[in-house]
Amino acid sequence: MFKTLINIFRIPELRNKVLFTLFMLAIYRIGYHVPLPGVDQEGFKALADRQAQAAKSGGEESAAARLASYVSLFSGGNLSQSTIFGLGIMPYISASIIFQLLTTVMPALEKLQKEGETGRRKIQEWTRYATVPLCVVQAIFWLSYMHNSDPPLVLTGANGFAGTPSFWLMGIFGLTAGCIFLMWLGEQIDEYGLGNGISLIILAGIVARVPTAIITFYQESKIDSASGNTTAVFGKVVFMVLSFVFIVAGSILITQAQRRIPVQQAKHTRGRRVYGGSRQYLPLRVNHGGVMPIIFAQSLMLFPGVLLGWLRGIFTNNSVLFWLNDQFQRGSFFYLMIEAAMIYFFAYFWTTVQFQPKEMANQLRDYGSFIPGLRPGKRTADYLEKVMMRITYVGAAFLCVIAVIPSAVATWLKVNPMVAQFLGGTGLLIVVSVALDMVQRIEANLLMRNYGGFLSSPGQKGKRIKGRQY
Repeated sequence: MFKTLINIFRIPELRNKVLFTLFMLAIYRIGYHVPLPGVDQEGFKALADRQAQAAKSGGEESAAARLASYVSLFSGGNLSQSTIFGLGIMPYISASIIFQLLTTVMPALEKLQKEGETGRRKIQEWTRYATVPLCVVQAIFWLSYMHNSDPPLVLTGANGFAGTPSFWLMGIFGLTAGCIFLMWLGEQIDEYGLGNGISLIILAGIVARVPTAIITFYQESKIDSASGNTTAVFGKVVFMVLSFVFIVAGSILITQAQRRIPVQQAKHTRGRRVYGGSRQYLPLRVNHGGVMPIIFAQSLMLFPGVLLGWLRGIFTNNSVLFWLNDQFQRGSFFYLMIEAAMIYFFAYFWTTVQFQPKEMANQLRDYGSFIPGLRPGKRTADYLEKVMMRITYVGAAFLCVIAVIPSAVATWLKVNPMVAQFLGGTGLLIVVSVALDMVQRIEANLLMRNYGGFLSSPGQKGKRIKGRQY
């Protein structure tokens, strides 16, 4: 592995791509520490400390805190500060998801996408335009949250200008410009760097929180050990380490897992020569939806908590509302069951949107290929749809386990949510998928120049990471 890392810097083109990518990510992390004008950063830090203490002691977590914590996943930060990159890349991701869904329901967009690179560039341009109004809307919500929090997170008096038009204009323009700049950074990485730029920006924000989580877990373990509960602390540490190893290994396994459908190519006779006749495989990913079902499910699960918290403040003597509010707290049994059901629903929904068996069957027929034992056309499409529905059930079950583990560990083992979030959920899947994509891109560049990959040994030069077959 160390020899492979050295080989990366021996190739000038690959070395320049890696260094450029690291330079762009360094700019992102530096810009993350540029604060918004007029925001009380000390108040943000105090709020984060109170919420972390309440979560550790098993107190009730507000829906606003859950929403801010979820948004921080895509902004690369946490609740301890607010900077010009406070929105992160989330508005651009939202615009991309909107256009992906519109492509399946609007024939004009679907036709444009099938035009090739020109059509995709046009859709990409519209996605950039749609990002700007989404940035403005999300910036208004974020600034309103800072104004309405208790205590307010905006400076007042001689040192601030809370509630003035200047604050709103500077805040909206600052957050919008920060998101657009991050979008530009991602596109520069796509063109001149290595890997998907937007995914790498999210990865950098998640990985940057790992040292803080480790320090927090160490300090809490040290405090618990001082109280005389050494055996329980040792068992918790061992459990966390082993759980992290097994969950990461399982995430890699399910991310790479494929169901390979044998495809036979028809033979063509041209003159005295016979072409074709080879057998290939059509890989169908077990986790075809990726991380999107968890994102949709967790986003929708935030709204019942907000609505019930608001109603509970109005109807203070209604016992039903109090019971429902308790059941929709993160980590409760009812909350986890509904979240798992929604993950299953969105896994099948996203697979239906992205996977087009009829179009795939027509492409196989046009290229003169067929699945042995099946007629080209409708029977092939029905078979592909049947196989995808079955393997999606397995992929959705894995996503449910990954999504439930952080909440269950934080609630039942009294582990800080900042630490428990690295045992699963959206962040872990993003890190694993982006890291695997980066490794495969590097291996492709190395093998193209007769260098060994990450898994190659001196006697097995060029061995590659492949998808696991099921």
